[in-house]
Amino acid sequence: MTLEAKSLDSPDEKRSFEHGDLHVVNIGGVTVGRAVFNPGWKWSNDVKPVVGTDSCLAPHTGYIVSGRLHVVMDDGAEAEAGPGDAFVISPGHDAWVAGDEPCVMIDWSGSADYGKAASSA
Repeated sequence: MTLEAKSLDSPDEKRSFEHGDLHVVNIGGVTVGRAVFNPGWKWSNDVKPVVGTDSCLAPHTGYIVSGRLHVVMDDGAEAEAGPGDAFVISPGHDAWVAGDEPCVMIDWSGSADYGKAASSA
């Protein structure tokens, strides 16, 4: 058995957006990201121009540390997650920070290529 640890405060990679950033670590064959999306962040405004897809095509599995995230699926379904919520978001969505507090979230399924040009995020 082993223990491997990496700090998201000293990430392997940092991706910045107009209203936030994503810190990424690769550990034990898994990519984990911590996103800090500030009020005003919206996927279709901040990430879409980088990745070039009509909606976010990354699947997300994660946990909201603080703030609120509002999600609208391509089919029109809507939901919101907040502090303490574990979440799964299927590909094909837009999302934005709801309220005046930054949304801090941990994502362990959608961070590998999120926010990279020509990615599926």
